[in-house]
Amino acid sequence: MTTVVVLDYGSGNLRSAERAVARTGVDVTVSDDLTAAADADGLVVPGVGAYAACMAGIEALGAGPVIAERVAAGRPVLGICVGMQILFDSGVEHGVESKGLGLLPGSVTRLAARRIPHMGWNTVDVPPGSALLAGLPSDVRFYFVHSYAASDLAALRRAGATVTTASHDEPFAAVVEHGALSAAQFHPEKSADAGYGLLRNWVAGL
Repeated sequence: MTTVVVLDYGSGNLRSAERAVARTGVDVTVSDDLTAAADADGLVVPGVGAYAACMAGIEALGAGPVIAERVAAGRPVLGICVGMQILFDSGVEHGVESKGLGLLPGSVTRLAARRIPHMGWNTVDVPPGSALLAGLPSDVRFYFVHSYAASDLAALRRAGATVTTASHDEPFAAVVEHGALSAAQFHPEKSADAGYGLLRNWVAGL
């Protein structure tokens, strides 16, 4: 059976993510075991809260190299919410810049929006060639809860990534697909059938 590990580094909706991925029919484990994380067919990196705190958890566990080695070897990784954000070069919160994993170009910054956080259901603009959103309706909505996002869409596209955008007074990256690395700013595990559709597509690519 296909195996997926939800990485437990002290942050994220671990059980919600576990249940959502398990719905697709794969064998899911929540674990801080780096060998299990390296060996699984798919690795989910969740994340909730502050960028710096999530990076501290990743560093304390020593998970950064495992994530990077999986991506370099073409072995699928899915980042969710702050688990997506830490894949970028850096994140800036309250004027403080924290180093990220550097697997995606650019920095995660505060949304230039009148109302923060961006919370609730929102549509996305799906580009041609998206594997994660294939087969989903054009008006599909996902559930977002965040104040920070990756807004340098040009840098991502120059790197060859497929970028699905959403907008909250300004456009930002809602989904990034770059080789073995996939990431979603919204919460698939809170997005009902739309989130299930994305996870089902990700699992199909394992």
